[in-house]
Amino acid sequence: MSDSGFDNLPLEWVRAFEAAARIGSFTGAAAETGLTQSAISQRIGHLERRLGTRLFVRQARSIALTVEGEAWLPHVRTALESLRESSEALFGVTRNRLTLSASASIIDLWIAPRLGRLMAGTGGQITFRTMVLSTDAPHDDDTVRIRYGTGDWPQAYKLPLYAEVMAPVVAPTLLQSGIPWQDLPRITVSGPRPGWTEWCALTGTPTVPVPVLRFDTFASAMAAAKAGHGVLLASLPLCAASLAAGTLTRVADGTLPHHATYWMIASRDRVTRAQWRALTEALVER
Repeated sequence: MSDSGFDNLPLEWVRAFEAAARIGSFTGAAAETGLTQSAISQRIGHLERRLGTRLFVRQARSIALTVEGEAWLPHVRTALESLRESSEALFGVTRNRLTLSASASIIDLWIAPRLGRLMAGTGGQITFRTMVLSTDAPHDDDTVRIRYGTGDWPQAYKLPLYAEVMAPVVAPTLLQSGIPWQDLPRITVSGPRPGWTEWCALTGTPTVPVPVLRFDTFASAMAAAKAGHGVLLASLPLCAASLAAGTLTRVADGTLPHHATYWMIASRDRVTRAQWRALTEALVER
């Protein structure tokens, strides 16, 4: 019988190593696994002592794999992936539930039109939780979160839903007055998207009139635009159905792209590979 220190390596030590190596940060690994940074560091320290070699070079504000760590990482990933796949195959039926946390606008305008495809792909129970900006925690326990940003989250699974691009839209009835669209009332939305200031700077459009209607959700602002209350600088992907139906129309040829968009993010611990594939096929723009 072998008495090697390599026998019975604690799985939590190995998982801490894999997460830190993949993300390149003990802090990021802690965020993904729900542990503290000191707990990740401690587990990796235990693992290094058991193996008798250093796996990371610790620097002031960063870490880097040693030669031994780089050589071992592919084997660790293969072993963990095999364990994950076999667990999903044998026990995944008990996890046939999903919880999606997203803004009301994304649920209404992006997910709902694709819900049939999502239900067919997942084949299980889906719970939706509307995100409230003022109370939303940066690292909550939702199975799948949809958040606006640039993708710099530590989760293993993450994909942008679509490429963000903006342009002015208006209800066709509002144009029947013959007033140039630049002189119509303007609607704006609070949040991270670019607004009328950026559009005017890009296109040379006058900065007046100043928006008189302000909303904290895109869906509400779009409803106001469809009701003929003004021109909205809209996310074209989110109002694509209204543009196709003719309830909204574009009034300018130019567009304003944006580097951020809505991302779908999840931890490997909270979603199976099959669930992630179904989510991707149903919700990610091709």
